[in-house]
Amino acid sequence: MRDREPATAIFTGAAGNRLVADVFGEHGPPILLLHGGGQTRHAWRLTSQRLVEAGSVAYALDQRGHGASDWMPDGSYAFRDFAADATVVADALTTRAGRAPVVVGASLGGIAALLAEGAAAQAGRRPVFSALVLVDITPRVDVEGVSRIQGFMRAHAREGFGSITEAADAVAAYLPHRPRPRSHEGLRKNLRLDPDGRWRWHWDPRFLDGPRPARAGRQETEAALVAAAQQIQVPALLVRGTSSELVTEDHVREFLELVPHAQYMDVAGARHMVVGDRNDRFSAAILGFLEKLP
Repeated sequence: MRDREPATAIFTGAAGNRLVADVFGEHGPPILLLHGGGQTRHAWRLTSQRLVEAGSVAYALDQRGHGASDWMPDGSYAFRDFAADATVVADALTTRAGRAPVVVGASLGGIAALLAEGAAAQAGRRPVFSALVLVDITPRVDVEGVSRIQGFMRAHAREGFGSITEAADAVAAYLPHRPRPRSHEGLRKNLRLDPDGRWRWHWDPRFLDGPRPARAGRQETEAALVAAAQQIQVPALLVRGTSSELVTEDHVREFLELVPHAQYMDVAGARHMVVGDRNDRFSAAILGFLEKLP
């Protein structure tokens, strides 16, 4: 399985936008993987392979404005926009597989999944997902940590890099705890080569600074996420990096009070980017959770 390239699936988002996913596996319960802001579907490759080996079908989605999916002409990148896309993709997978998918959402993806599930409950709809996994994200997070991450994302968003090696140097400086990969192939998938010869991150800069950016209306968003968490009835798991820049132990305690039935896993040796920092431990946590689902 590890040598096989994934299939490609195309979904239509809530605004008629084109969404691209890698599909790993052919038979088994569906799992929808939603990456963090500034990432692409390629962040999930190792986890997807582990999920397939365990008997699932993994759909690693490029969210709107990221990777091969459409950039939004109107700059609609508010968290509720991502949640709307997650809902329609989950509905499509439910129709395709005959059962609602488990969703694994990292950071932005977790926010989208939590808002989607909460909105369905508040509207009296059936659950969007059969289970919910949040990766280093809770309704409230450390604001300074968010600023540091967004600062790194903004640093080269528009001017880009002169080479992939230059981009790799920037990542290594930002993630000094992570061993530097021998190959740039993985990093290349998160970059695009523009006509001016510069390499830029494969996401729309308006995601952060456009007319309807993520993190707009922070207090309102926090209130909506808290309300959504209180509505969660499906099995849930929170996975946190022990050294997370965003999610503190206080945030974890609050989440577990909001969702008393939720399980919790702390991943040692990981910061906010848990999936990339310690994929072995992260994947083991996910598989252990999935094994216990009805």
